[in-house]
Amino acid sequence: MAFALSGAVAAATVARPGKRPPEPEPELEEPSLLGAPAPSSRLGSDPGLSDSEESVFSGLEDSGSDSTEDATASEEEGAGTSEQRSRMGRSPGQQARTPCSRTEVANVQGEDEYAEDSSDEEDIRNTVGNVPLEWYDDFPHVGYDLDGRRIYKPLRTRDELDQFLDKMDDPDYWRTVRDRMTGHSMRLTDEQVALVQRLQRGQFGDVSFDPYEPAVDFFSGDLMIHPVTNRPADKRSFIPSLVEKEKVSRMVHAIKMGWIQPRRPRDQSPNFYDLWAQEDPNAVLGRHKMHVPAPKLALPGHSESYNPPPEYLPSEEERLAWEQQEPEERKLSFLPRRFPSLRAVPAYGRFIQERFERCLDLYLCPRQRKMRVNVDPEDLIPKLPRPRDLQPFPTCQALVYRGHNDLVRCLSVSPDGQWLASGSDDGSVRLWEVATARCMRTVPMDGVVKSVAWNPHPTICLVAVAVEDTVLLLNPALGDRLVVGSTDQLLSAFTPPVEPTSQPAHWLEASQEERQGGLRLRIHHGKPVAQVAWHGRGDYLAVVLATPGHTQVLIHQLSRRRSQSPFRRSHGQVQRVAFHPTRPFLLVASQRCVRIYHLLRQELTKKLMPNCKWVSSLAVHPAGDNVICGSYDSKLVWFDMDLSTKPYRVLRHHKKALRAVAFHPRYPLFASGSDDGSVIVCHGMVYNDLLQNPLLVPVKVLKGHALTRDLAVLDVAFHPTQPWVFSSGADGTLRLFT
Repeated sequence: MAFALSGAVAAATVARPGKRPPEPEPELEEPSLLGAPAPSSRLGSDPGLSDSEESVFSGLEDSGSDSTEDATASEEEGAGTSEQRSRMGRSPGQQARTPCSRTEVANVQGEDEYAEDSSDEEDIRNTVGNVPLEWYDDFPHVGYDLDGRRIYKPLRTRDELDQFLDKMDDPDYWRTVRDRMTGHSMRLTDEQVALVQRLQRGQFGDVSFDPYEPAVDFFSGDLMIHPVTNRPADKRSFIPSLVEKEKVSRMVHAIKMGWIQPRRPRDQSPNFYDLWAQEDPNAVLGRHKMHVPAPKLALPGHSESYNPPPEYLPSEEERLAWEQQEPEERKLSFLPRRFPSLRAVPAYGRFIQERFERCLDLYLCPRQRKMRVNVDPEDLIPKLPRPRDLQPFPTCQALVYRGHNDLVRCLSVSPDGQWLASGSDDGSVRLWEVATARCMRTVPMDGVVKSVAWNPHPTICLVAVAVEDTVLLLNPALGDRLVVGSTDQLLSAFTPPVEPTSQPAHWLEASQEERQGGLRLRIHHGKPVAQVAWHGRGDYLAVVLATPGHTQVLIHQLSRRRSQSPFRRSHGQVQRVAFHPTRPFLLVASQRCVRIYHLLRQELTKKLMPNCKWVSSLAVHPAGDNVICGSYDSKLVWFDMDLSTKPYRVLRHHKKALRAVAFHPRYPLFASGSDDGSVIVCHGMVYNDLLQNPLLVPVKVLKGHALTRDLAVLDVAFHPTQPWVFSSGADGTLRLFT
């Protein structure tokens, strides 16, 4: 920055030739820029100093070449003016005290201003020479002194905060620049700041320079007697060119052969384009392969006649129907009418408008022939197996379970497939026998039942029910009495710890009256519970709370009656959770994504992006490598977790929001229930070969639930052993499709 400024000042202050330099004012001293010695300081050096003494004074080594060059340059220049001689004879001290104008030095007659200039003189503190400073970026020093020792860069231990505080405290920070050659910070004077501002505005560096002075014409436009140069004329000015001769001969040959036609005078008669004529196939447009000639208007038929036959005249009902139709849907744009003679036919009101639109269509609309693709339509349909080859799957409604008075939000099937539990908004949990649709027990609750989950372990007979802010564990006392008795023994074998630890939920034993109704345990959360889900081994239970914060998901351990909150922070409102069937993974579905957590390592392993507006339901394949999500924007998304975190397939078979999705534990089937009143069963075959993608084929649409309050199917579940599917609906019924 410092050398750029000094060079700019030197360049800007050189006066134009032919202009008289301004007189120097002794009271105005111009300081040298950034401490760099002015070029005139060498000119006024003491002649008594030897070359070696002068080199030591300037900080340069004596190479022996500068003195001879200076002597030669001074001999060539000859003797200057007396003013020059007096300036050359002054001592350095006198020279420093005398005000010296650069403009004056530059305009000394017969003197080359660059004869004594050297890049080494610009700053005596820099001994690097003409070397790019980028070479020293990785080193702590910049060059060496006369003794060969390194010249270290100034220490810059100040961080950005210290620099910012200096910037705030120092009022002259804006005019401080860093010298890249020496690494020191320099403060610009007012004259230097004004010079920089003039140069930034595109003005001249010298204030007294007038860029608009009258110019002097060195060459006049008048014809002079004597030539400017005495150079003899070129030979090519009077000898014909061989290249031009060859060009002319080629053009003459082309004219003889008829390749070049002479310009004929243009025909001034106007050329009209007939829109209605038959287009010439030899015309420019006609020769185009894809061009289509303008379509001709259809010839008038009987209905356009002024006296059409009676079968063409519309009846009163047809006339009213024609008037009620939209103009685009009418077969005829007019109604046929009968007139006694052609003289009585009135003028057509839209004649000019229709003719104008016809003309616009003819010469504004591009017409192009579309080539038909010769493809068999059967080839466009993907090769999918026939549904009859993919049996068994549910095809028809077999049983209807009636008894609830309000919409049935949830259902769950026992591990042996013999019993069915359902929860409703009427405040009851009903236990059904699957084969007969008979209600075995009705357990009244204190509020709306949000979720029901049967323990998947075959030796534990427990049903988890989510009611308001409590999870109730019921022993339905159905089926094998040994299993029922062993479940009670398992729950009664718990011994509470001596020092109870603080937990996010409270475990309470049921009273004797409640035990008669089947209730065994209560788990209080203090916040409304939205969903319960069992782990495959039957000892752990995951709960979703309908509240913001990091305690939305809790995990309870049944055998030790312990609760824990696995997450420290929230990633949005949690919609559903599910345990991985074989690995220690927990799948948590929020509104926009599905996160998979490793429970042992306590870390996030994968984040699936369904690309849906709002995830409503979640199910994991029994093998554990595939996940399906349902969403309120009527999408069903299939993820192959070995393949990608993006959807493998997005199915849009439903017209309305999806409420529930489910996998069959044994058969390659999955189902989805929606607000459009249908349950769609799909064949989803997952192969053991990792190179073969899953085969997804929709096989059956099952309908039966009536639309109630814009809601239809609220939950679906498969039978654990048979290819049957259960569904619960807003009409207060449960249905079995077999």
